[in-house]
Amino acid sequence: MSVRFGGVKALSNVSFDVRKGELFSLIGPNGAGKTSMLNCISGRYRPTSGAISWQGGDLLKHSINDRASLGIGRTFQNLALFGHMSVLDNILVGRHHRMKNNFVTGMAYWIGGARREELKERRFVETIIDFLEIQHVRNEPAGILSYGLRKRVELARAIAIEPELILLDEPMAGMNLEEKEDMARFIIALREEFDMTIMMIEHDMGVVMDLSDRVAVLDFGRIIAAGSPEEVLADEHVKKAYLGEDDELLDALAAEEAEAVA
Repeated sequence: MSVRFGGVKALSNVSFDVRKGELFSLIGPNGAGKTSMLNCISGRYRPTSGAISWQGGDLLKHSINDRASLGIGRTFQNLALFGHMSVLDNILVGRHHRMKNNFVTGMAYWIGGARREELKERRFVETIIDFLEIQHVRNEPAGILSYGLRKRVELARAIAIEPELILLDEPMAGMNLEEKEDMARFIIALREEFDMTIMMIEHDMGVVMDLSDRVAVLDFGRIIAAGSPEEVLADEHVKKAYLGEDDELLDALAAEEAEAVA
């Protein structure tokens, strides 16, 4: 798959697979194309060429609005919460695609099924609140919470979709050590308690190596290494991409990118 913005190649002939039930991490220097990849999977971007296969079908045939119903959820690198709404209501947004009542039936809230449906969805949201240990802020406006707690609310909303695949874009960025340990614990538990497949972008190499089943490394929009955490950590191209040392492959990719922009 490739993604181009004018003369800039955000992604060039990138291919990989994510296996059911695994934690797959996508890493690389800033500007390597990691978030562009998540944006293509979640539907925010459309690839310039190539395809994305999801459960044997062509994901690109579906609109961005269909992705949640197809079983794909995500968090964002920059928090995308509704600051004026309570934590509970923010998480309920993730249940919207599962609610069947509409504007007309909602007007008959007490005598129709809308009230029963909302109560049912609130009960499910409460299980997520308990799971992420945010009971004490459930009625607080999301905008007044600490950064670490807002990250949990963002994760809670993605969990509320009940996705089969959850895309985590730098879930631990900006956190202190204690907050990172808590988030790592929650991410591990996602597979055990919610049976989710996880694709994660993360810059903390310690977290990536400890949590991941497999890792792929992007640089200049191309995969330069993929495999187990141990294999990727030992790869010379990866070491040089992160340490900034000379490398023929990386130099060639950089030259190609500069030529494309020119």
